[in-house]
Amino acid sequence: MALAVVLPVSLVVTSCAAEDPLAQQAAAGDGKNYIAGDGSVTEYAAADRGEPVEVSGTLFDGTDVSSADWDGQVTVLNFWYAACAPCREEAADLVSLHDEYAPQGAAFYGVNIRDEQATAEAFERSFGIPYASFDDKDGGVLLGMTQYVPPQAVPTTIVLDREGRVSARILGLADRGTLKALIHDALAE
Repeated sequence: MALAVVLPVSLVVTSCAAEDPLAQQAAAGDGKNYIAGDGSVTEYAAADRGEPVEVSGTLFDGTDVSSADWDGQVTVLNFWYAACAPCREEAADLVSLHDEYAPQGAAFYGVNIRDEQATAEAFERSFGIPYASFDDKDGGVLLGMTQYVPPQAVPTTIVLDREGRVSARILGLADRGTLKALIHDALAE
């Protein structure tokens, strides 16, 4: 009798998980080698943002960077790698937004989760990326972010407010207008 009760519960749990689009991509076996987000945006009200992010890592040029370096700045973190099709698609918009908002005090960093330095640098040259990227093949920055807001997909773009707290996250391809509004709002706070 206990087995009959457990079986329907497990079927319900299984059917809920099957509707998760990220789980479906992981199970698809289509060989694309990444989980693409759906472009969903999560914004966090100032009162709900929690503690400032504490992460550190090394840029491809060997510079050690800590989130403490971002105090007082709005910071945009873009998780990417060179063979990721949506990462390539959003690159021009990220460059444009960097050029518009860096003079206003927004810092931009890439977080490369997969590539060797030469591959990452070739991507950055090809797309004219003006900001530095973390060499995060070891997953240190990615893992550090999971306690605040998990990136969950590639690309993921996270906006930190001037206090270093997560103010917004975009899972998947960042729409230029949406990301512009998120950066603008964070700078206006």
